Amino acid sequence: MKPGTRNLITDVPGVLVGNAQDDGLKSGTTVLTSDQSLTASVHVMGGAPGTRETDLLAPDKSVAQVDAIALSGGSAFGLDACSGVSDALRAQGRGYPVGNTKVPIVPGAILFDLLNGGNKDWAENPYRVLGRSAFENAAQDFALGTAGAGTGTLTARQKGGLGSASLVLENGITVGALVAANPMGSVTTPGDKHFWAAPFEIDAEFGGLGSDSQVGLGLPVPSLKAQAMHLIEPDKGNTTIAIVATDAALSKPQCQRLAVAAHDGIARAVLPAHTPGDGDLVFGVSTGARAVDTEAQLGLIGHAAALCLSRAIARAVYLATPSDKDLLPCWSNLRSEQSE
Repeated sequence: MKPGTRNLITDVPGVLVGNAQDDGLKSGTTVLTSDQSLTASVHVMGGAPGTRETDLLAPDKSVAQVDAIALSGGSAFGLDACSGVSDALRAQGRGYPVGNTKVPIVPGAILFDLLNGGNKDWAENPYRVLGRSAFENAAQDFALGTAGAGTGTLTARQKGGLGSASLVLENGITVGALVAANPMGSVTTPGDKHFWAAPFEIDAEFGGLGSDSQVGLGLPVPSLKAQAMHLIEPDKGNTTIAIVATDAALSKPQCQRLAVAAHDGIARAVLPAHTPGDGDLVFGVSTGARAVDTEAQLGLIGHAAALCLSRAIARAVYLATPSDKDLLPCWSNLRSEQSE
C-alpha cells in the first residue's frame, strides 16, 4: 500500500472537498461531495455527538445515497452548514427524487469550538453561508491544518486541525480519510514531540520523528485545552469527526462496517479516545466506481481506512498554523522550542 498522488481523500476518483472558514470567528466548515451520489453510512463511538441525518444512514433505513457530507465547527449552530449545502445542491437540481421534486441529502457532524478565542458574538448564524461556500469551493486540492472545519480545533496539548491521507492498495482500490481533529485526548505522547500515530507514518508526512522510545506512556497527560477554556469538567467540548471513502463498490451495510473499522484509526492516534465527552464519529463512503469482490476485500479496505485516519489526525496537528488569539500553540511552535 502506498499513498495516492495527493495523499488526500480526493485521491479516491470522483471525490471532491471544499473548505470555508472565518478567521475572526475561528471556525469553519468542510464539505465532501461528488458529481454523482455517494453510498454512505456512519458509526458513532463518542458519547456526545452532534449530527444531522445520521439516522437515515443506518443500514435498515430507506435512503442509501447522499449528495454531500458536511463537517463543521460551531457545535449545534454548525449543523446549519448542512442547510447551506442543501441550498447549493437544490440550485443545481440535485437530490433524492420525490415525485416532481428533489430533496438534497446532506448528513453532517459538528465539533465544539465555541470557547477557542474567536468572536462568537454573531447576530445571524454564520454556518449556513460557510456551508454553501465550502460546497462551492469543492475541488481535488484543498488546504489542511488550520482550514475548514479544522480552523478552530484544539487537542489536549496543542492546536488541532483538518487532516487527510490516502492509500492505494495492490489491487488498485483507493482509500482515503478526512478528519477534523478536536479531541479531548492528546495526539502526541508525553513531551509533545512524538505522535501516537508514528508507527503508521509514510514518507515523513508528519515530521518523520518516529515513535516515542519511552515506556509506560498510557497515562493521560494534563489537558491544556481544558485549562485554557476554564472548563471544570475537561471532558466537555471535544470531538473528532471524520469521513473515510473508497472507490470500491460497497453496499450501505458495508459502508457502515468501513466506518466501524476506521474508528481504530482514532484510537491509535488519540489518547484517550471515544470518551463520554467526545462526539467521535466516522462516515463511511463509497463512490461505487470499482467493482471488486467486496466480501473478500472488505477487511483490507477497513484496515487501510483505519491507517489513513490515524495518519490524517497526525497530519492535521502537524500542519496547523498559528493565528490571532490562539489559546494553545501549534505543534510546530512547540517543536521549535524543543529544538532550541
